This record gives sequence, structure tokens and C-alpha cells, in this order.
Amino acid sequence: GYAFATYGRLKSVTISDSIKTIGDYAFAICKSLENVRFGGGITSIGEWAFSACTSLIEINLPQSVTSIGERAFENCDSLTSIIIPNSVTSIGRLAFDGCTSLESVTIPEGVTEIGECAFYDCTSLKNIIIPEGVTGIVYRTFYNCSSLKEIIIPESVTVIGKAAFCGCSSLKSITIPEGVTKIEEGTFYNCTL
Repeated sequence: GYAFATYGRLKSVTISDSIKTIGDYAFAICKSLENVRFGGGITSIGEWAFSACTSLIEINLPQSVTSIGERAFENCDSLTSIIIPNSVTSIGRLAFDGCTSLESVTIPEGVTEIGECAFYDCTSLKNIIIPEGVTGIVYRTFYNCSSLKEIIIPESVTVIGKAAFCGCSSLKSITIPEGVTKIEEGTFYNCTL
């Protein structure tokens, strides 16, 4: 961890195919980092790996990545686009917390776990697709996604956690499948549904 953390002049990174893991805090708070080219060997993005890289605009993860760690892209407030490959099975808690410019995310079919507060305070997020296989929308997953207009919850979901969509003030439509057995308190608090 901490390989290049807080290195203020780093603008571009090319990661070779031989690298398997981006370690915890590896590029955290590299505020000038604009471009990351990932090699095809990366399997995991560590905790806080790119946290507060405020100049990053887009991320295109390779098909080899299987997990996105806790707070991996937290507070990347210029990030407008991220491509999550089909190989990813888990998105860590707070992974995209505070990505206030992120507008659209497609979560691939292989993802079965989306961590708490994963998209917390993504205030520009308008569209999100949650795949079949996810069994729960957990605590504050989409908290304060104030631009989110519509969400379709897949048939595989059985629980919608506390405050999962709290503060989603633009939400006009939500489809809840028959298999949902529990909707916890505050789930739709401050929504205009």
C-alpha cells in the first residue's frame, strides 16, 4: 500500500500485465492523476486504491478484475464514467462514495454483492442497472443519489436495507419484485414517490 499515495504531480499511470493487485491506498489522494491504463492481469482493486483522485474522469477496468475494494474510488468527484467488467463479483462498501459527477453505472451480471454505502452521495447518478444475482440492497447503498429517477430491483433481491434509497429526491419509479420479504426503516425517506 501507499506506493504513490499523495504524490501530487502524477498525471498518468500505465499498469503492466504482470501486476495482479492494486494495493490498498496505492494511488490515494493523487489529485493530479487523470488517466489510468490497466494491464490485463489485474484481479483486484484494493481498499482506498484511488480514493480522492479528484482529476480522474473515467475508469475502464479490464476483464480480469473480480473485486473492487472498500472505498476504492471514494471521493473521485470528477469521475463521470466507469466501466465495470463482467468478471467483477463484488463491489466493496463505500466504493464510489462521493463520486458526485458519476452519471451512469451498469453493474454486470456476475456481481452478487454490493457493499454498504457503495454509491452513497453520487448526486449526479441518473441511471443504474442492478443485475440478477444480487440478493440484497444493503444499508445506504444509494443514499442521497438525488438525481436517480428510476430503479428496477431484480427478482433475486429479498431484502432492501435501511435507508437504501434515502434522499433519492428525483426518484419517480421503482419496481419491487414479489420475492422481497423485508423493506427496512427509512428505505425511501425523503423520496418524492
